[in-house]
Amino acid sequence: MDKLWAPWRIKYLEVKKSKKCIFCLGKNDKCRDFVVFRTAASICMLNIFPYNNGHVMVSPKRHKSDLTQLSNKEILDLFSAVNRVKKLLDKVLKPEGYNIGINIGAASGAGVKGHLHVHIVPRWWGDTNFMPVLNDTKVISQSLEELCSRLKDADAKAD
Repeated sequence: MDKLWAPWRIKYLEVKKSKKCIFCLGKNDKCRDFVVFRTAASICMLNIFPYNNGHVMVSPKRHKSDLTQLSNKEILDLFSAVNRVKKLLDKVLKPEGYNIGINIGAASGAGVKGHLHVHIVPRWWGDTNFMPVLNDTKVISQSLEELCSRLKDADAKAD
């Protein structure tokens, strides 16, 4: 049997489930782990359990569970941030497509039910293979640290 070794992934398996909201923790200026950027009303951060390389999430800073609870200004800021990170991903990773979506409520599959967030998942032709089908395993070929650094660098150059 062939084995796929990815020992660096162990830290994600050992992550203790925090009772604190990851998006509320991320809006704190002292939190720099995998936060790509912050705007006046939103935060963009890497998903540490990505569906694909480059999987980011954008959320409003206010802890709200539904779009209807946001002001028009917050909605504009949120989707401007989605657009901004999509441009960064285009530049850094050059994907051939995207899945962009919002899960609202537990029934929709929302992993963080209480804090609205938008998933942006870059896609490439052939990015699915036998691994998820046969082994329920997804191969992510880039470290989160490297990707976060590259996105931050591209964002700094875009200003």
